[in-house]
Amino acid sequence: MLQTPRGGAGHGTAAADGGLMSIGTVLHALRDEFPEVTISKIRFLEAEGLIEPQRTPSGYRKFSAQDVERLGHVLRMQRDHYLPLKVIREYLDAMERGEAVPLPSVGRQRDGEAVPEPAEGPTAARIGRAELLAAAGIDESELVEWESYGLLVPLENGVYDAEAATVASLVAELGRFGIEPRHLRVMKAAADREAGLVDQVVAPLKRHRNPQTRAHAEARTKELAGLTVRLHAALVQTALGVRLP
Repeated sequence: MLQTPRGGAGHGTAAADGGLMSIGTVLHALRDEFPEVTISKIRFLEAEGLIEPQRTPSGYRKFSAQDVERLGHVLRMQRDHYLPLKVIREYLDAMERGEAVPLPSVGRQRDGEAVPEPAEGPTAARIGRAELLAAAGIDESELVEWESYGLLVPLENGVYDAEAATVASLVAELGRFGIEPRHLRVMKAAADREAGLVDQVVAPLKRHRNPQTRAHAEARTKELAGLTVRLHAALVQTALGVRLP
């Protein structure tokens, strides 16, 4: 059950003890529950108005404990309820104003009852092409090039999964180090193979006639995805002989 965020969480206010954290420290604090979260994801959520960390005179982000708590709420509502960011922001802002609002739900209506969208295609956490360009800070020609290498793939209706913003931001950051999109095809191929392995493991559960078993498949997929991401990161660090914070 989602608990009410403490007041001022989304507006960069300092925690009661005055302690502020760097974005790297925040990432470390969130990783146990959200292993897929990245610095780019946190920046994207800030750009979307979900959090407003303080800034030092030199421009570095500083997060309060309430900021981190609010980030946790946002990520949890995305993961567990497939809610769009606009709905999450409005809900949390209303809670901070002390308004008693029910947890929003996204789904179809059948006989007066809400029916959740299928796990294979939730419509909530998706962004449009213009939003993706703005979030990643790139132009149309760059996006077309990245799509040609399979790094980003639009859905049938031309929108993107929200995670595409994270992918785009990371590709842009790597580009500043001289790593071009064509160099990243090998990483995309490796990711596809890892995803295929996870799908192979959970496929029998997804095909099961029991709805509870199919729901378990979704949870198992998330768990395996988190483990593969952590393993991949550990293997890269080991190969390079470095240790990330």
